Amino acid sequence: MAHSSTLANRILWGLAVGIGAGILTLLVGASHPTILSGARTVATEVLDPLGQVFLRLLFFVVIPLVFASLASGVAQLGRLDRLGPLAMRSFSLFTLNMCIGVCLGLLVMNLLQPGQHLGEEARSLLMREYGGHAQQAVSASSERPVFSLMLLVDMFMPRNLFGAFIGQHRGALGEVLPLILFAILAGAAATRLSEDRRVRFLAGMETVNDIMTGIVGIALRLAPIAVPAMIYSVIVKVGAGIFITLAVFVLGCAGALLLQLFGTMSLWLRFLARRRPLEFFRQIRPVLITAFSTSSSSASLPTSLAIAREELKLRPATAGFVLPLGATMNMSGTALFEGCVVLFVAQAFGVELSLAQQALLMLLAVLSAVAVAGIPGGSLPLIAGLLATFGVPPEGIGIVLGVDRLLDMLRTTVNVGSDIVVATVVDARSGVDEAG
Repeated sequence: MAHSSTLANRILWGLAVGIGAGILTLLVGASHPTILSGARTVATEVLDPLGQVFLRLLFFVVIPLVFASLASGVAQLGRLDRLGPLAMRSFSLFTLNMCIGVCLGLLVMNLLQPGQHLGEEARSLLMREYGGHAQQAVSASSERPVFSLMLLVDMFMPRNLFGAFIGQHRGALGEVLPLILFAILAGAAATRLSEDRRVRFLAGMETVNDIMTGIVGIALRLAPIAVPAMIYSVIVKVGAGIFITLAVFVLGCAGALLLQLFGTMSLWLRFLARRRPLEFFRQIRPVLITAFSTSSSSASLPTSLAIAREELKLRPATAGFVLPLGATMNMSGTALFEGCVVLFVAQAFGVELSLAQQALLMLLAVLSAVAVAGIPGGSLPLIAGLLATFGVPPEGIGIVLGVDRLLDMLRTTVNVGSDIVVATVVDARSGVDEAG
């Protein structure tokens, strides 16, 4: 516990140094453009590769860790009749969590009306600056097939299982949904084995978990250097102007995200899990810092599993089942962000969404958030599709691309923090049921 606390403090200090250095560079660069240009070059050529070493070490372990954690989590239940209540409780809390998140986001956007503060000149400037990236997101959205039952089957049960989760090319993280189903099936089949063979299966999965956790430990040694490098790079590249132009939207969206994590989740902890929120968030601080700095639910999963077992003392079966599922399906921060962006861009283009349309938006944001890959920027093509659904120009996503990196960090923190809260609630309620 002391080691993780010390590491978290070092990462936090590194984060502060990165932010401070980035702001200082922008201030100096305002009067000396060559210094800012040089800093951006250093960020691209030196700091970004350093950050990627840290990220990719974490990505290395995602596939084996998801499989081993889920399969062992199901196998540890011992009997398949225990899987139903665990899964039902988890999915119900995931859905409720995301619905509350979208409602909070829409409420804040309706109260602040940030789209009304964006003038025609500012909107044109943002569209010119980020129009190319927006078009890529629109193209990716148009290439997505229309939702159908067959598409749902294909999402979870592709013809080539290993091809699906390995990925189409070496630069892409593979699909996790088929792996999740396969891991659950493997764990379920393991419960039918004789006791000695089931124990050997669990020992094998635990060995895989321990090896992957060791790799995560190596990655985290780089975190106090890699985290400030990544944060500094983001700040000097994006600049301060975009944040000032979109200040109302950024502050409103950030406020809603923080309210979801530290407000809604604190109530869940207090009344559903009987835990003290302040103590809980202090315990999971390393996870929140990892999520914020990596902008990836998948990259944060190894740290989440370690903290859940070592600090929070959750049952291995609960943590191993809920957290890998949550990293893919419990996306309250992403759902909240999608609702905020659609409403904001609609306001900026003068498109009014009725209450009925906003209710539909809530449903679609929850469904699309589940389909988001657990990697940085994974929600952008889906947001472009949502904009088109409500008659808003999809290219309007270019308005928010400049601040997406910062908000991506925040919404990932909410996603990951919510996963651990849900796992804690499920663990607490399962304990109550067993005692009863």
